[in-house]
Amino acid sequence: MKNGVRFNPSRRGFLKLAFLGAIGMQFAQACKKKANHIFLRLTGTDHILGHRLRFPDFPKPTTVIEIPILILGGGITGLSAAYRLQQNGRGDFLLLDMESEVGGNARHGENAYSRYPLGAHYLPIPNASNIELLRFLEESKIIVGWTNQGVPLFDAEQLSFAPQERLFIHNIWQEGIVPSYGLSQQEAAEIDRFMTQMGQFKQLKGADGKYVFDIPMRSASQSDHLKRLDVMSMRSWMESEGYKTEAIYSYVNYCCRDDYGTGILATSAFAGIHYFASRKHDWSTYQDLVLTWQEGNGRLVSHLKKYADGKVLNQHLAYQIDVREDAVEVSVFDSKGKVSKTIKAQKVINCCPQFVNQYLLPNRKSLTKEFHYAPWIVATIVLHRFPFTDGATLSWENIIYNGKGLGYVYDQHQSLNQLQSPFVITYYHSLGDGDLNVNRKQLYHWTDQQWKDFILEDLGKAHYGIENEVISIEIFRHGHGMISPVSGFLSNEARTELAKPIAGKVYFAHSDLSGISIFEEAFYQGITAADQVMTSSSAKEA
Repeated sequence: MKNGVRFNPSRRGFLKLAFLGAIGMQFAQACKKKANHIFLRLTGTDHILGHRLRFPDFPKPTTVIEIPILILGGGITGLSAAYRLQQNGRGDFLLLDMESEVGGNARHGENAYSRYPLGAHYLPIPNASNIELLRFLEESKIIVGWTNQGVPLFDAEQLSFAPQERLFIHNIWQEGIVPSYGLSQQEAAEIDRFMTQMGQFKQLKGADGKYVFDIPMRSASQSDHLKRLDVMSMRSWMESEGYKTEAIYSYVNYCCRDDYGTGILATSAFAGIHYFASRKHDWSTYQDLVLTWQEGNGRLVSHLKKYADGKVLNQHLAYQIDVREDAVEVSVFDSKGKVSKTIKAQKVINCCPQFVNQYLLPNRKSLTKEFHYAPWIVATIVLHRFPFTDGATLSWENIIYNGKGLGYVYDQHQSLNQLQSPFVITYYHSLGDGDLNVNRKQLYHWTDQQWKDFILEDLGKAHYGIENEVISIEIFRHGHGMISPVSGFLSNEARTELAKPIAGKVYFAHSDLSGISIFEEAFYQGITAADQVMTSSSAKEA
């Protein structure tokens, strides 16, 4: 995590903000009237096609395709499986994806001014133990060399540019997102104590000598810490540790919502601590940096999808899997051609989330109920000009203290033309707390006008008059944006049960089986399943 610098408000700054506040009250209504010119668009995943799985009325298959290996799902997991197969000389596969473009939550868009993420937007510097991931980054020219001491040399243009993060708190932009401005002595002391505790958890090892908190989670120690910490919420754990101030609760709540879609009331304590303790920062040179691009993790998708080139069937929805004695028969609906097909494969790597698999295979619905997926909106906003509250420099990531959303990234920050108008930002908001069914209905039932008002009101807390500068807003909706590790989920047997292969023919891989929705988990899920398929195929041939 990145630490901010503590400083105290000046009298001049206070008077300046008071003056701005008075102006804001005077012109608020006039600005609202000027916001009607904004071009709005609601987009998102093809949830209408996906919802047909609930009441399947697909036409009977008219075509049969035979293939040795079939990959279901073109997110990071499916693409990583394709990458692993190709690296081992196994190009005898097809990859199916429901959407018109592969990439899942890491897809991106592009307008006349910039590329922009539609979901995940960065990759932290991997742990030194993530050898396969480091190799992929080297093959993708993201790592351009190594020092004599074995430290990777990352392409400087793909590391986050400075300034990286800032927080709008008490009407001031401070450097870093850890609250530091205007804190009481008690608040500052609690934040320091929390960071010290997280540092201790980062070094904690189990009896097997492995880290208790690690990435991927398959590499972590199988100690009893998981069960003990997983059964309580992060909020309960913090209360048991004697934390009392708003600053620390607000900060940790933001971190949990940002990575898991749920706040500290629902997030497992193990997952909450994992956020801070799992990244080891083995190379101090990169401790405060991440890998990021204008299109976010769409850049990583572009590297991975090369390994599936010519082998992807887009807009194809698998709606039934039948495991036969000699093969696996997958019934597929081609939504573009409006026809169904049967694909017969010797092996299937199923990279679909479990809320989809419950409709594809029998006897999975009861276990799938244990999986909680947070809905999200990701809004790309084009601005004529960016109104700054206090003249502070725009950072890559910009957070509003106690905001409704999760702040925004400045998409052109990684561009050499980063100060050229129009400006493009991407705003994030999760709806993972409370009743998820109600939240998901809100996601799809709210009009573009309602979402526009929500977003601009939230951003207006830090940027008075922003509605007068907006050219367009594109709101991308993720109905099941990410798995949320709520209390009890990581130690629940449902994950391990649903991950078991079927008859040596169907292998499962998805970040929801890890319980943590990050690039690294999806990547390792994909390459692990590909390894299992290749191992089982070799054993059968022998």
